[in-house]
Amino acid sequence: MADRTPPLSVEELHALVAGGEIDTVVLAFPDMQGRLQGKRFAARFFLDEVLQHGTEGCNYLLAVDTEMNTVDGYEMSSWERGYGDFAMHPDLGTLRRVPWNAGTAMVLADLAWDNGRPVLAAPRQILRRQLERLAEHGLTAQVGTELEFIVFKDTYEQAWDANYRGLTPANQYNIDYSVLGTGRIEPLLRRIRNEMAAAGLTVESAKGECNPGQHEIVFRYDEALVTCDQHAVYKTGAKEIAAQEGVSLTFMAKYNEREGNSCHIHLSLTDADGTNVMAGKGTDGMSDTMRHFLAGQLAALRDFSLLYAPHINSYKRFQRGSFAPTAVAWGHDNRTCALRVVGHGRSTRFENRLPGGDVNPHLAVAGLVAAGLHGIEQGLELPEACTGNAYAGDYAHVPGTLREAAELWENSPIARAAFGDAVVAHYRNMARVELDAFDAAVTDWELRRSFERM
Repeated sequence: MADRTPPLSVEELHALVAGGEIDTVVLAFPDMQGRLQGKRFAARFFLDEVLQHGTEGCNYLLAVDTEMNTVDGYEMSSWERGYGDFAMHPDLGTLRRVPWNAGTAMVLADLAWDNGRPVLAAPRQILRRQLERLAEHGLTAQVGTELEFIVFKDTYEQAWDANYRGLTPANQYNIDYSVLGTGRIEPLLRRIRNEMAAAGLTVESAKGECNPGQHEIVFRYDEALVTCDQHAVYKTGAKEIAAQEGVSLTFMAKYNEREGNSCHIHLSLTDADGTNVMAGKGTDGMSDTMRHFLAGQLAALRDFSLLYAPHINSYKRFQRGSFAPTAVAWGHDNRTCALRVVGHGRSTRFENRLPGGDVNPHLAVAGLVAAGLHGIEQGLELPEACTGNAYAGDYAHVPGTLREAAELWENSPIARAAFGDAVVAHYRNMARVELDAFDAAVTDWELRRSFERM
């Protein structure tokens, strides 16, 4: 990765702490679900101790389910292994102020074992490894994520008490691109935009979406790891700001039977000079590198769906005519395809439309890079573009369930070659844990259909 100026330097942090402006430093890392986990430190202790030596965290943080239950099946962490620690080392390139929490700075961490070896199953490490492979080809990935959410007038506590049913959306109707509709909650959107900018993110825009209360805030693309780190910071910060404003928002892929929350991911490649190597001089505007890279996406898309759609709820999005993809197909500016090629010249890129708002960005982008490298290294040829309605075309179907996606991932030679057996097994177990929990649950759907009538 190229050298870059962090949003906040260590020297600036020292001065802010000395001046009393910063009294707390959050050290956190993205877990398997993409959530930030870590500790809040007294700022002076952070500077005196943690800055140089790091800190420790229980290694079960990469071996629990969404509700933080200890579960079996993980090689790296278990009761038999005693649930020990791994080390959390600050990545000072991610140091930033947290404007929505008074007197607070944040820095993300890389994880290592006590012998100094990286924790291979950590999402940041998984992405770093794929970016290192890409760098061996002289290439850098530029990435942008477009993350949607639904805002409710209820607080998070009220939503919990209501079992997340009967909540009041911030808008009552479809406000896609509506300036009037976004104006209804502009104080919240403005606060999120401005405070993310103050945290070092470059805000592009905000717009309304289709589902009542649904909105999207978009940030400028950046190098892959930077974008994924910022995505995690933004997702946590948006929820914290919403809570402070007495409302709630959700990024879950499919809150109800209407439009789900997507997270379209855009990716382009640059060389050492910063030139977009995906742009070509042919009639389709694509280089051979892009054609191979895109062919790799198609070849690995079903196998890597676990990285793009990691939860049971993720697969509820994939419905015909929903703007969420069902076909393993690509097209030029065609929103019915899983892969959409957009831009011209230096902006040439592709968009993967599979991920939802629940995606872990580090894992998803690692998948995009690994798939593209498979296409480049194998010299895969790109099939013809879809020029019509991909929903109605004769294409392979994206996995319809987490169970199908997990089986494809586990048995994928592409995944094992790119990520290694240990990482494949770790995330296969994550899916097994979710499936076992869901299979044991009695849902409200079952109660409504069966309580009286069966």
